[in-house]
Amino acid sequence: MQSGNPVLRNKDFGVAQGEAMTMDGTVGKTAILFVLLLIAAGWTWMRFNTALAEAGPQAALAAVSPFVWGGLLVGFALALVTVFKSAWSAVTAPLYAMAEGFALGGLSAMFELRYAGIVVQAIGLTFGVLAMMLFLYRTRVIRVTEKFRFGIVAATGAVALLYLVDLGLRAFTSINIPFIHEGGLVGIGFSLLVVGLAALNLTLDFDAIEQGVAGGAPKVMEWYGAFSLMVTLVWLYLEILRLLAKARH
Repeated sequence: MQSGNPVLRNKDFGVAQGEAMTMDGTVGKTAILFVLLLIAAGWTWMRFNTALAEAGPQAALAAVSPFVWGGLLVGFALALVTVFKSAWSAVTAPLYAMAEGFALGGLSAMFELRYAGIVVQAIGLTFGVLAMMLFLYRTRVIRVTEKFRFGIVAATGAVALLYLVDLGLRAFTSINIPFIHEGGLVGIGFSLLVVGLAALNLTLDFDAIEQGVAGGAPKVMEWYGAFSLMVTLVWLYLEILRLLAKARH
């Protein structure tokens, strides 16, 4: 049982010694993670807008910046822990969802301040892409073969490496990779490519979860499968948000 998603890669779903993983259980745990993420995101969203109304944009940014950066860093750390300790995912996956919620709420509020209405569009498109990819996977329009999986893994790794190089350049020099952050045809085209790649990663998640259920994986892997979907959906939402911002730039 392997998936091209970096979170699920090289994970052994194995055969359960006790209660086994089910599809309904995985869907239910995914819903729990979504609720936790939305609660945390709503809190930082309200904090931003309260500070904005009382003291202006700079105060609003200062009010949520610690939660944005803290959420991103803690979320990344929890993701690593969950990848290497899948048995802990019943605890780490909810904590990850909340950490990412704090970050996404603040980031979304910042984008909304500059581009009114962009957050509703990004959320709608994210769920639309999720529904479309699930339909394409269930109807077997998209089949997850070994070659398909390898291609998505390689492309995802290349994008991750590009982002890391850009982060290093921006942190230690005045150089940045223009098409990652700027608009124009090239920038928008790049974002469309990354959104498409994130969407295709969803099919790898679906495949891993389906195989885990069919193979009688341990019950805890319901949390792990839900966690993997959450990681991909957070990435997809952020890339759609960036794409919409570039289109409005």
